[in-house]
Amino acid sequence: MATVAAPTTLSDLLPRTSDRTKSGIRTALLVLGAALLTAAAAQLSITLPFTPVPITGQTFAVMLTGAALGWRKGAAGQLLYVALGLVLPFYAKQTHGWKIVSGASGGYLIGFIFAAALIGYLAERRQDRNLLSSIPAMLAGSAIIYAFGLTWLCHKLHVPLYNDTAKNGVMFGLAPFIIGDLFKLTLAGALTPLAWKAARKG
Repeated sequence: MATVAAPTTLSDLLPRTSDRTKSGIRTALLVLGAALLTAAAAQLSITLPFTPVPITGQTFAVMLTGAALGWRKGAAGQLLYVALGLVLPFYAKQTHGWKIVSGASGGYLIGFIFAAALIGYLAERRQDRNLLSSIPAMLAGSAIIYAFGLTWLCHKLHVPLYNDTAKNGVMFGLAPFIIGDLFKLTLAGALTPLAWKAARKG
């Protein structure tokens, strides 16, 4: 009698099949779902007058799908999101195209892929199953997004990461978003342990 592998991510709690075709379709749908959720979250957008980087719900979707799908599918979902946004109005404010990816905020989009991979990797090692480890995992993913985003933002705007004026990367791409991102990563970090807890009771 075949044994069923223990779930490593929340997506593993969904019905699985040994049929390779059906399994491939299931994976494709999960990856597409992650991309579509991120696209929907991108439309929750607030434009700030002093920076080209908008406030959006994208990072919440990135963290949640990374944890739920694991590193491979999580990263694939964000890669698909970035790719679809080249031709479809999937970026913030229903924008699209190479000009967004190569623009001042494009580094954040690329950071989504690596952040989802890192969070998914940590989730596969059970870091999403309790609050004390889940929030640090989300924080690590957020740091990855900022690392990519700020590096490219500073390059495009020709500003230093930080100086004693208001024109620097921290002021344009970090400081305005800290409170919101702390809220989003805390929410994502709380939801995944709750989902695991509910699954155990189910």
